[in-house]
Amino acid sequence: MNLTLKIWRQKNASDKGKMVEYKVTDISEHMSFLEMMDVLNEQLVNTGEEPVAFDHDCREGICGMCSMYINGEAHGPDRGVTTCQLHMRMFKDGDTITIEPWRAAAFPVVKDLVVDRSSFERIQQAGGYISVNTSGNTTDANAILIPKEDADKAMDAATCIGCGACVATCKNSSAMLFVGAKVSQYALLPQGQVEATERVKNMVAQMDLEGFGNCTNTGACEVECPKGISLENIARMNSEFLKATLKG
Repeated sequence: MNLTLKIWRQKNASDKGKMVEYKVTDISEHMSFLEMMDVLNEQLVNTGEEPVAFDHDCREGICGMCSMYINGEAHGPDRGVTTCQLHMRMFKDGDTITIEPWRAAAFPVVKDLVVDRSSFERIQQAGGYISVNTSGNTTDANAILIPKEDADKAMDAATCIGCGACVATCKNSSAMLFVGAKVSQYALLPQGQVEATERVKNMVAQMDLEGFGNCTNTGACEVECPKGISLENIARMNSEFLKATLKG
């Protein structure tokens, strides 16, 4: 395939940035999107140009670092995949592909397609954990009976990889799907009950402090989420927050 790429180039957080057009040729439909980006960068390096900066690590759909906004869709036109799992067979010869970083005030651009998602880490640090009993009388985890339905829902919530597609897709740049998933994975389990009240209040407060918008139930976040995190988790977070607020 021969493709035209329109890529956002930005030297640093203070740079204005602009779209730059590139041509790539002989791209195999079996390549992943990141492999296609590797071909482009090799081409740029060989001609003495600055390669396009983009985040990546595992390239197995686990870490979520490869986040790109492709033709107006988080992670591109496929569903249930991260950018590294997106294959070029989703495009046609002669296509023009527009590639941008996540667009959210809470995700400032570091360089080109790389954004700073440390706001998610600060939300996690505010309450996304459980205390460990180190008294010497710890209970084996498998000894605590948990209804299968609750365990399944907690595991579904825990599959969130924190890529930020929900934020990038939301017209309000809301992080409520991410926070809802992180609250839910503990709220559904007995181990998470001890700090449940403080957890949800602290995580929501940090979310607001980071500058994320509110949820208006559009549902785009669930559609674009590569792990299929359900809107049900936002409802659960709202319920947990209301209970915590009433408790004082």
